Amino acid sequence: MNFSNSDINEMYLDVLKELGNIGTGNAISALAMMIGRRIDMKVPVVKMVDLKEVPEILGGAEIPVVGILLNVEGDIDGFIMLVMSQASAHILVNMLLGTSLNGYSEFTDIEKSALTEIGNILAGAYLTALASLTGFRMIQSVPQLAEDMAGAILSFPAIQFGETGDTALYIETEIFEASSRIVADFFLIPTMESYQKMLKALGVA
Repeated sequence: MNFSNSDINEMYLDVLKELGNIGTGNAISALAMMIGRRIDMKVPVVKMVDLKEVPEILGGAEIPVVGILLNVEGDIDGFIMLVMSQASAHILVNMLLGTSLNGYSEFTDIEKSALTEIGNILAGAYLTALASLTGFRMIQSVPQLAEDMAGAILSFPAIQFGETGDTALYIETEIFEASSRIVADFFLIPTMESYQKMLKALGVA
C-alpha cells in the first residue's frame, strides 16, 4: 500500500506537528548548549510534502545548498535530510566555532566537521522526539555532508528515495541568535512500511 498526502488525516498531521515542535525545541536546546548562548526560534512549519516538491521548497533546483543526510534504522527505517542555504550554514558554523563571518568562501575541513556534527545532533533531537511519541527504537547512521545545487543534493539519495516513498515530513526551522537568522529545512522520509507502523503507533490507523 502506498501513502499519499490525502491518506494522512488531520489527527495524524496534528501529531506530526507536535513532533515538529518537540523536535525543534530539543534541537534548539542542544544547539544553545553547544555554543553557550541563548537561541530563539519561530514556531516551526510542519507539513507532509511530495518529494518532487522539495527542490521548489528549497528555492529551486539550481540554488546552492548544504545537505546533511543520515540513514535511520531500527523500528523505523528511512532517511533524515537537513538542508540549509550556504549563507545559513556559514552563519551556523561560525556561531559554533566562535569565529567571525567573512564572506561565503569554501568550507574548511574543520567547518565541514562542525556542520556534520551539527546535523548529527539536530537529527538526533528529532528522532528522540519521534521515539518519545511512538516508543520506537531508532538508530541514525554517520552523517554524510554534501555541498551542491538543491537538485543535485536530492539526486544523491534518489535511488534510495525511490525504494522508500514519495512523501516526506517537512519541518522548516527558523532560529535567531543576536542579529543572526538561520533557516534549516528538515525532511524525514520513512519507508512505506514505517509509515504504516507510525500511523498505528500514533493511534490513527
